[in-house]
Amino acid sequence: MGVIEKIKAIEEEMARTQKNKATEHHLGLLKGKLARYRQQLLEENAASTGGAGGTGFEVAKSGDARAVLIGYPSVGKSSLLGKITSTKSEVAHYSFTTLTSVPGVLKYEGAEIQIVDLPGIIYGASQGKGRGRQVVSTARTADLVVMVLDATKSQHQRESLEAELEAVGIRLNKERPNIYYKKKETGGVKVTFTAPPQANLTEDAIKMILKDYRVHNADVLVRDDQCTIDDFIDIINDQHRNYIKCLYVYNKIDAVSLEEVDKLAREPNTVVISCEMDLGMDDVVEQIWYQLNLSRVYTKKRGFKPSFEDPLVVRSNSSVGDLCHSIHRDFKDKFKYALVWGSSAKHSPQKCGLTHRIDDEDVITLFTK
Repeated sequence: MGVIEKIKAIEEEMARTQKNKATEHHLGLLKGKLARYRQQLLEENAASTGGAGGTGFEVAKSGDARAVLIGYPSVGKSSLLGKITSTKSEVAHYSFTTLTSVPGVLKYEGAEIQIVDLPGIIYGASQGKGRGRQVVSTARTADLVVMVLDATKSQHQRESLEAELEAVGIRLNKERPNIYYKKKETGGVKVTFTAPPQANLTEDAIKMILKDYRVHNADVLVRDDQCTIDDFIDIINDQHRNYIKCLYVYNKIDAVSLEEVDKLAREPNTVVISCEMDLGMDDVVEQIWYQLNLSRVYTKKRGFKPSFEDPLVVRSNSSVGDLCHSIHRDFKDKFKYALVWGSSAKHSPQKCGLTHRIDDEDVITLFTK
């Protein structure tokens, strides 16, 4: 039996199994096996294709951040790329127009954000249908996933796309579970909860899953009483998990009722648009900027006014040290101190070291040895 057949067999058994207190541990064991086989499938695919995807998928990362457009064929990804960047991806009224990854650049608030239009995927992509496994794996490189959906069939598309991404280890709009896990040489499995568990993750479930993974010695500390079996499986496979923000973009709102548009617009992390009628494009751009959570830092040379035209763009809550590294990886070695003006400074200017946290639109002068 091949890996794909084993995955299907486990999924069928999980679908047949009633969910209740008596079957929790059995389902937990099945989920652990399913995660292992899915990872095995991804590794086999990476070995056969030589990495993330072969021709058309190897787009060099550039700019201050990367967002990828992902969706099923003919939902309007290429049209959206053309609307918010100067790039023209091929558009036609039939499926599979985009056959390679098409990059574009969104210039906004002084930042350059790379937008990559990925080829449309088909149902069952994570199990190797079409080139879908390569497409969803490429999404791992993103700072933001922009999921483009057809408003006329949005719920079904959204659920199936989320399942495809989940199957390759991409977790959308989720934080890494607050669980400490470390394998050791001896001493058996030691499990500690900081508070009594409220979900289905118990000490017995943890030990059972670790046994299935052939881990006989480990320390586990569960710091969140809401952690689930799924969360613990993610921690075991932590090197293969990516926690990425997702913006849901519902296109073709001109084809649905006003009530449906209003309902979709009220969902979290959502924008409603019509590429055909050029509606909502500004909202998409603003939400991409908001979701990426970037900070602009303006530099000031000694004796000169600050330059507000070409900011340095870093992740929100970055330190002065992070800023130095973004300039050059060896810059920190030459760093002496910084003068900072702005909301992060207690007084202006404030003399700061590498650990000082900078805010959006701060002004900084860096001094070297």
